[in-house]
Amino acid sequence: MQKRLAEFLAQFGFRTDAGLVDAWTWRAGFGFLTVLLIILTTIWRLVEPYAYRELTPQSSLIDWRTLATFVYLLFYSLGVIFIGISLYNLSAKRLRARGLPTGLAGLVPLGVLFSGAAHWLQPRVSENLSHWYVVGVDALLVGAVVWTVLELGFREPRALTPVEPRV
Repeated sequence: MQKRLAEFLAQFGFRTDAGLVDAWTWRAGFGFLTVLLIILTTIWRLVEPYAYRELTPQSSLIDWRTLATFVYLLFYSLGVIFIGISLYNLSAKRLRARGLPTGLAGLVPLGVLFSGAAHWLQPRVSENLSHWYVVGVDALLVGAVVWTVLELGFREPRALTPVEPRV
């Protein structure tokens, strides 16, 4: 099984939504992308405090820690978009194998982007946007993730053609 995943990754199996994958390959790819996103987000959370800097007459024009933080933010945002596209492609392959519409593959990436946007926006406009809005968006994301994992990671493919009875 690890050999199959290694071959899948060596071919860069997330670059297109064409083809079919089995449940094990989808789980392994989903896990790989999730761990990658968690690592990148953890690094961002560690360096994020350096993004905020007061400009005073005593401070220098360029703070190298702040500059490095924003350079990481640039690569982090590109990585998040790339992971979202890869997850869509991987899920579309599995949905096609299950006989379901491939448009459903965008539920989790879109939910993650909405959740991230809600978490970013709410503290900045807390007088206009309730905390319960963020909780609601997160609940929808959890529901989408649970459905996607159960449907694509553990259910068997549907028969795409009717099964003829044996005589």
